[in-house]
Amino acid sequence: MGPTQRRVRPGDPSWPSAQAWQELNRAVEGRLSAVTSPLAICAQTPASTACMEVFGRLKNPYYLGDTPALTQASGWLDAWTSAPSAYVVAVANANDVARTIDFAREHCLRLVVKGGGHSYQGTSNAADSLLVWTRSMRDITLHDAFVPAGCEGRLRPASAVTVGAGALWGHVYDAVTTRGGRYVQGGGCLTVGVAGLVQGGGFGSFSKRFGTAAASLLQAEVVTADGEVRIVNACSHPDLFWGLKGGGGGSLGVVTSLTLRTHELPDQFGLIRATVKASSDDAFKALIGEFVAFSADHLVSEHWGETVAFHADNTLGISMLFQGMNQDDAARVWQPFFDWIAEPAHGCTTTPPQVLSLPARRLWDAGFMMQHLPGVLKIDDRPGAPAENVFWTSNGGEAGQYLYGYTSTWLPVALVAPAQRGRLIDALFASTRHWTVSLHFNKGLAGAPADALNATRNTPMNPAVLDAFALAIIAGEGAPAFPGMPGHEPDEARGRRAATRIAQAAQTLRTVVPEPGTYLSESNFFEADWQHANWGSNYVRLAAVKRKYDPDGLFFVHHGVNSEEWSADGFTRVRNR
Repeated sequence: MGPTQRRVRPGDPSWPSAQAWQELNRAVEGRLSAVTSPLAICAQTPASTACMEVFGRLKNPYYLGDTPALTQASGWLDAWTSAPSAYVVAVANANDVARTIDFAREHCLRLVVKGGGHSYQGTSNAADSLLVWTRSMRDITLHDAFVPAGCEGRLRPASAVTVGAGALWGHVYDAVTTRGGRYVQGGGCLTVGVAGLVQGGGFGSFSKRFGTAAASLLQAEVVTADGEVRIVNACSHPDLFWGLKGGGGGSLGVVTSLTLRTHELPDQFGLIRATVKASSDDAFKALIGEFVAFSADHLVSEHWGETVAFHADNTLGISMLFQGMNQDDAARVWQPFFDWIAEPAHGCTTTPPQVLSLPARRLWDAGFMMQHLPGVLKIDDRPGAPAENVFWTSNGGEAGQYLYGYTSTWLPVALVAPAQRGRLIDALFASTRHWTVSLHFNKGLAGAPADALNATRNTPMNPAVLDAFALAIIAGEGAPAFPGMPGHEPDEARGRRAATRIAQAAQTLRTVVPEPGTYLSESNFFEADWQHANWGSNYVRLAAVKRKYDPDGLFFVHHGVNSEEWSADGFTRVRNR
């Protein structure tokens, strides 16, 4: 039997019969259902109170995650629109996943996997598909001395945590740090799913110290395209294990649980925040230059993470987190930079810098944070929602967002050295004439300790991450929107103007990066050379893993490994191997 050439849709003669769906439902113990979107009311009565209530709920990321028809973003202009699957299996265990995969393979169905649903690329949804929904698989188990299966005598026991594929990072931090007194490298956004983040590589605020989330992976349970449940680690299926550490979610198999190394918790975490305004273009360019020099001397180290943003109105926004030092130490590091700003000749003013710190164990303690830093968290406001369902207020704009453009580029640390610094300063300034440029210091590992670098080196991520002092992100978005839904459609004219300026800013900045690399989970939907941009020299090896464990291409995601063999919607094969 040759490779699958075309997947079937509802209405096709070969679409599974009602009896076949009933058999699947029995196999998964009643966890199959047809998908109905709460947005259906808006298609019928877009101006109704009921529709407005639904759109209000789209700003709650927990509501989005708990609704199989929805995703955390509503779409991307000219790229994709969030669309419900035909059927969903709310899987409770690996056996459910295996039976669902078998059914999809046997009936030539388009298969989609959703955990947290945060994919900017739209990979956790597809119309006319069968959805594997892992949301209910949320168990979290701490281990004092974990040894991967089959590695006894070969690997030392490690402190670790095992989490189900549907777990969210906020809940994992609460278990591991607030209650367990340890640290696990995860994501910054509390409602991001654990499995998706790890399979994309995964950065959090303190990755400069601990490496990527994927670098901490010790073992995973995964169901492959043949319906087999496999335990993968450094000793069992090491090629697939390597591939899962950054090869992309929903591409190599369906991960059902992950075991991650935990680390000793620092004493304190802290924040420094300020907004600096330059009085002219020349003053802003000088400010950029001073900040780049300051970064080279102080921020390319394991202590610092998070962002600075260069805006078109000649302001610099600083929101950086630190670990491994106390509040006074952090203030001393930044004082020379703020002293420079204070000199009248430089034409800059600043809001009073805030330098805060707290016991590290309390950063994800919702009660503590709401008491001592009111306004920093929002709650899941649905009746009966668990108290631990909280999210950062700063992430509120991302719930339901409709993307206009999104690009990322790793910036090599050589650019902040004196010999090349001028090129970087010019490029940053020129880029901001088009759009805001944010530098995420935690998403580049130059300055990280050797253990973090070595662990991340043993993943499929583009090796550019190892030598980058920061990841530059240039992006823009609007409120939740759905094309063709009267009263709730995207502003396409505004969106295309934004997309053009975002592309111009990215193109300008990339003039100083010879071979631009991008972070898979925050990459451009329209990236031309996406294989190299996402994985660099690792793509050939990753493609071989894909061919071995998914030879027929059952798992398809946009810009996923070997996705070039399929049409843009993943339904028609366009190239045979």
